Amino acid sequence: MDFDLGEQAAELRARLRALIAANIAEDYLGAFTDDPADLEVAQRFCKTLADEGLLTVAWPEAYGGGGGSVWDQTVVREEMWAHHEPRGAQYMGLNWVGPAIMAFGTDEQKARHLSAIAAGDVIWCQGFSEPDAGSDLAALSTKALPDGDGWRITGQKIWTSYAGMAQWCVLAARVGSGERHEGITMFLVPMDTPGITVRPIRSMLGPHHLNEVFFDDVWADAGAVLGEVGDGWSVIRRALAHERVGIARYARCERLLSALGRELAPVWDQLPTSLHSQWVRALIQVRVARLLAYRTVRAQETGEPPDVMASTARIAVTQCDQQVAELLFQALDQESLAAGPGAPLHGAVEDHWRYAQAATVASGTIEVQRMIVSKALLGGRS
Repeated sequence: MDFDLGEQAAELRARLRALIAANIAEDYLGAFTDDPADLEVAQRFCKTLADEGLLTVAWPEAYGGGGGSVWDQTVVREEMWAHHEPRGAQYMGLNWVGPAIMAFGTDEQKARHLSAIAAGDVIWCQGFSEPDAGSDLAALSTKALPDGDGWRITGQKIWTSYAGMAQWCVLAARVGSGERHEGITMFLVPMDTPGITVRPIRSMLGPHHLNEVFFDDVWADAGAVLGEVGDGWSVIRRALAHERVGIARYARCERLLSALGRELAPVWDQLPTSLHSQWVRALIQVRVARLLAYRTVRAQETGEPPDVMASTARIAVTQCDQQVAELLFQALDQESLAAGPGAPLHGAVEDHWRYAQAATVASGTIEVQRMIVSKALLGGRS
């Protein structure tokens, strides 16, 4: 498989790497640490990318984008994830909230939200999972009741990333008494609306990632509905397909594997042959994940990718994530937990391992992804 995307992609990749080298420290491990300065770095870097026309490189020019291709966006996605996502929480708005608004939003919603996302001025969170409806999203129970010319929303969301820092939430709630997909409706809600309470959930991922969000008789006007009332499942399906292919952690895995190879080069011949084999297997898994991601991108280029294609890519990325994490720990042994610029791989090993464990449940559990693929195969669909 030839992964070369051509000269234009190579030039874009080189430009991105130069910007990252000039603005992001080598030991930067993402925006969501205990140090508020890391989030500030991400916010400033988003502004830099926006000024360079690279934050929304593949969006239509009419919506503040660069008019590039899905492959341009793939290059940006890979370089960002390879370098610990220096866009911070912006990727959610860039990868799927913005495209969903383009596809389903009113002219007023497009005018209000798309330019702000393209400028890196706003952070979004998604109100999907609930305590009794996590992976089974269609079982959500948050209610939206008609009230004059708007709605009153009551319910609870959980595992909501970035809720404590977000200005806006794209929220799934049920209108009417239907079950499963019936009545699910999407709302665009400001996070400072009275009745919204955010409670952080402590986890090994650090601050900002996981939160509970309570909606207590929250007002949303008629213009807050994204798409049609009762047709929110169409928006969710599009959103999740974009989200699953948008998390290019295979790029980070390959960068870490290359860095590990350089770190161990002086003693490579003295290492156990089992470790050599494990390194090669991990690299193969990374390349398989990249290939499946590229198949999904190709489907995006010609239309909407089938759910099964995005899910297959997501499974492969999760598996390569965990295989690389285990290899890094075994290869560096007690040094794996070291932190700081002088640590092996700039202290990224323990950070990568933590995120790799969470990958099995984020963006839809790996079990759910396998069920989607299995149903498609058993039903004769591809």
